[in-house]
Amino acid sequence: MTFAATPRSRSEDRRISPVFWVLLATLGTSAWAVYSGYGNARFGVFLFVVSGWMVSLCLHEYAHARTALHGGDITVGAKGYLTLNPLKYTNVLLSLVLPIAFMILSGIGLPGGSVWIERHRIQGRLKHSLISAAGPLVNLVFAAALLVPVGAGWLDGSDLHATWYGYELPYSPFACALGFLGLLQLSAALLNLLPVPGLDGYGIIEPWLSAKTRRSVEPFAPYGMLAVFALLWQPEVNSFFFGIVHDLMGLFGVDTDYATVGRYLFSFWKN
Repeated sequence: MTFAATPRSRSEDRRISPVFWVLLATLGTSAWAVYSGYGNARFGVFLFVVSGWMVSLCLHEYAHARTALHGGDITVGAKGYLTLNPLKYTNVLLSLVLPIAFMILSGIGLPGGSVWIERHRIQGRLKHSLISAAGPLVNLVFAAALLVPVGAGWLDGSDLHATWYGYELPYSPFACALGFLGLLQLSAALLNLLPVPGLDGYGIIEPWLSAKTRRSVEPFAPYGMLAVFALLWQPEVNSFFFGIVHDLMGLFGVDTDYATVGRYLFSFWKN
C-alpha cells in the first residue's frame, strides 16, 4: 500500500496545475485575437502581455525549483513548485500582484515569484549558483523567443497596422505586443542578475563569498529589491538602465519603437 501510493504522490506533485493551463489558454487566445485583428486590439494586447508575463514568472520559478530538485532538494515537489502554479509561491502578493501592478504602472519588468529552496540539502557551490541563475536564464530565452520573429521581419507583411494617437503606423499590433513583452523580459533578467542581496544575481555569487561576508550582507537582503525600486525612479538611472535594455533589443534587430507602441497599446485605459 505504501509503495503504491508513493509514485502516485510524485505524479501529483509534478502535474501541471489547471491555473497554468488557464494562463496558457489566455495567452494563446489573446495572441490569436491580436494577430488576426479580432476584437479590441488594445485590450487584446493587454491580455497578451499580462498573461505572457505571468507565464514567464511561472517558468522562471519552475526553473529554480527544477534545478534545486536535481541539486538535492527533494522537498520542492511536495511544496507544489513543480506544478507551475503561481498560487504556490511563498507570498502571492509580493510574488505576483505587486510585480504585475508595477509593470502596469511603470512598464518595467520586475523580478517576481518566490520559491523556498532548502539550501542545506544541496552540496556544492556550483549547484547553488546554477539554481539562482536558472530563473533569469528563462527570462532571456523567453525574450529571444519573442523578439526574434520581430527582428527577422516575419510579421512585416501583416495587413493590420497599429494606431498611435489616431495615426496609423507601419507596425502590426502583434509585433508591438511582442516587442513590449520582450522588453519586459529583458528588463526582468537584467534586474535579477544584479549582484544585490535578495536578487538572483547575488544568489549566483553568494556561495563563493566568505562566511563573514555572507553574514554581514544577510541583514540587507530584505531591502535589496526596495533599493533597486528607488534607484529606478531616478531619471538618470532609469534612462541608463533602459538604454542597456534597448541596446539588447537592437542585438535582435528590433527597433525600440515596437516596445514603445506596444506599451501604448497595452495601456488601453489611457487616451
